[in-house]
Amino acid sequence: MDLSYFWYEAAHWMLTPARAAADATQLVFKNPVNPITYTPYGRTVSAACEMFERTTRRYGKPAFNLPSTVVEGVSTDVTERVVWSKPFCQVISFERALKRPPVQAQPKVLVVAPMSGHYATLLRGTVEALLPAHEVMITDWVDARMVPLEAGRFDLDTYIDYLIEMFQAFGPDLHVIAVCQPSVPVFAAVARMEAEGMAGVPTSMTLMGGPIDTRRSPTAVNCLAAERGSEWFKRNCITVVPPGYPGTWREVYPGFFQLSGFMGMNLDRHLTAHWDMFKHLVRNDGDSAEKHRDFYDEYLSVMDLTAEFYLQTVNTVFVEHALPKGEMRHHDALVDPGAIRHCAIMAVEGENDDISGVGQTLAALDLTPNLAAERKLYHLQKGVGHYGVFNGSRFRANIAPRISAFMHAMQGTQAVQDLREAS
Repeated sequence: MDLSYFWYEAAHWMLTPARAAADATQLVFKNPVNPITYTPYGRTVSAACEMFERTTRRYGKPAFNLPSTVVEGVSTDVTERVVWSKPFCQVISFERALKRPPVQAQPKVLVVAPMSGHYATLLRGTVEALLPAHEVMITDWVDARMVPLEAGRFDLDTYIDYLIEMFQAFGPDLHVIAVCQPSVPVFAAVARMEAEGMAGVPTSMTLMGGPIDTRRSPTAVNCLAAERGSEWFKRNCITVVPPGYPGTWREVYPGFFQLSGFMGMNLDRHLTAHWDMFKHLVRNDGDSAEKHRDFYDEYLSVMDLTAEFYLQTVNTVFVEHALPKGEMRHHDALVDPGAIRHCAIMAVEGENDDISGVGQTLAALDLTPNLAAERKLYHLQKGVGHYGVFNGSRFRANIAPRISAFMHAMQGTQAVQDLREAS
């Protein structure tokens, strides 16, 4: 049995006394009645203590913290409500207290968050950008270490089962946005629904930076998975949840493994960011330090994935390339992209994406020959990487408006030619 999770927990608990001492020291050197607080020495000690505490902390699940939005020029309160729930996922609806019915129809959107190590709150900016013009829901995947063994397994097939149930529960006038990893299961769920003639097929699906065909413009992440194969990941990355959690003894791919991989890809940048924060604290530059805190509070919050889901995804998407080769199966049934005839597809990619290379998401449009051309749209956003595809200034200014226009077009009879030219 792999004991890496046990050692990780042990190290965390062994650091508890040192963390407590750092907190106490920081309180002394930030105390306004302590004259040393206002000296370079005092600020340096306080900054060092904060950096130690932050780099050894176990970050919990963040909050969405979206209390309001502006709908057609009117400030509107927003409350969160769980509208669908299963052991491994719940769907959160962002309910807007509209003071009057909107003048223009506002499409209903389900944002399918990635189940790749971070919480759904990573898409806070995505939801915030959509709220003024849409009824927004999001999948809130549950940390696998918090799900008891009696809840059963959760693999890629179960993931697709969940999606089909959601689409049927919230459809048929539903638009789906899949960010990165869920692009493949969302595409597969729609294909299976159309092939079987199920009710509730979404009106459209927008796939953003998704690994539909990782043979196109393969990135370092894609190559690593293809070279090592699922067996290597099973031997080296799968462990069990230690005692102390509801999911004790469940086999998982731990979030801290995924975080280590993400950090390792851009280690110099993260080290520089932390050094810069230390200097901001010493200089008493509170605004710059707060921006760092906000980003890393989210980035360092990670969750575990079930082993079966992780390994099946690696094998199906990155090793076998089953979907673009026409070989992917959902349970025992073949996933046929050609069955998609009604659900419109928009593919969004980032020019500098180092996770899902350019062309990988575009493949979804090439795989659906029986879907009318006027129900397909592609947008390549210049100057953004993977994160910028679904968050940031260019997302808000360029990508989100195009997605919204696409959904409006697919709900009505408007042609997409203007959208295509704009993209």
